[in-house]
Amino acid sequence: MTILLEVQPGYGAIGASLAAIGAGIGIGLIGKGAVESIARQPEATNDIRATMILAAALVEGVALLAAVAGLLAVFR
Repeated sequence: MTILLEVQPGYGAIGASLAAIGAGIGIGLIGKGAVESIARQPEATNDIRATMILAAALVEGVALLAAVAGLLAVFR
C-alpha cells in the first residue's frame, strides 16, 4: 500500500520562518552566555569571543539549510 502525501506550499514557508526565528533565538542565547562569561572572567575574553563566533556560525549554517529546504518545498 502506497501513501501519497501532497506537500502544501504554506508548510514550507512556515518551516523557513521557524528556522529563521530559531536561529535568532539561538544566536541571542549564545551572545548572552558570552557576555555573562566575559563579565565573570575578563581575562578569557579572546577565547570566549572565538568560541562564540564559531557557535553562532554553526547555528546560522543549520538555519540556512533549514530555510533553503523550506523554500524548496514552497517552490516545488
